[in-house]
Amino acid sequence: MANEFASLIQADLASLTNAAADLSVNAIAPAAQFGAVAGHGGNPSFSFSQSMRDAVTRVNNDDAMAAQKMADVDAGRSDDLVGAMLSSQEASLSFSMLMQVRNKVMGAVDELIKLPL
Repeated sequence: MANEFASLIQADLASLTNAAADLSVNAIAPAAQFGAVAGHGGNPSFSFSQSMRDAVTRVNNDDAMAAQKMADVDAGRSDDLVGAMLSSQEASLSFSMLMQVRNKVMGAVDELIKLPL
């Protein structure tokens, strides 16, 4: 019984070793290959500030769309109350996420400022 467990453990260890060797041989593909940069014209100088501007624009558009849907429901032009509420919640979550990213970036900047020269 103990020999069976030992052989199973050795087989699992050999499998893990082979998997680790395969991972070390395969190079990690650059992010541009997966479309992270390609979405912006393939511009390699795409910056963090541009991505933040895009995020703010998307959040603003989501908020405007949610406000329009709520106004349509309030005015009686639409009876899609559920869609308006979902849109409002999505806009709220998008804004909350954007604020969390902003807070993390500001915290990182504060840490960088505190570094000794």
